[in-house]
Amino acid sequence: QVQLVESGGGLVQAGGSLRLSCAASGRTFSSYAMAWFRQAPGTERVFVARVSWSSGSTRYVDSVKGRFTISRDNAKSTVYLGMNSLKPEDTTVYYCAAGALVGGIYDYKYWGQGTQVTVSS
Repeated sequence: QVQLVESGGGLVQAGGSLRLSCAASGRTFSSYAMAWFRQAPGTERVFVARVSWSSGSTRYVDSVKGRFTISRDNAKSTVYLGMNSLKPEDTTVYYCAAGALVGGIYDYKYWGQGTQVTVSS
């Protein structure tokens, strides 16, 4: 069992930066891949970035490549999402998730409550 709590969201001007944090509780944090998703009202939750538990390899959705950086600190049971060059279209609620690779697909079983990011133009 893993509990996830996000923080670090807020209001920033376009071109600014934020760093989201996701603190996990549970002894098996380092066994899960960690990811960030985002979801605007009335839309589906969308994948943003992922970091694997073993190699630390990362993957990003095209729209954030070069601007966002996902990282994890297994000693602190925390995953981060550094966001630079923010755009108004990045405005939404960001969710942290923990999952395992099952049959070649990541199954995200655990979710945080979300943190709001608002980018003003």
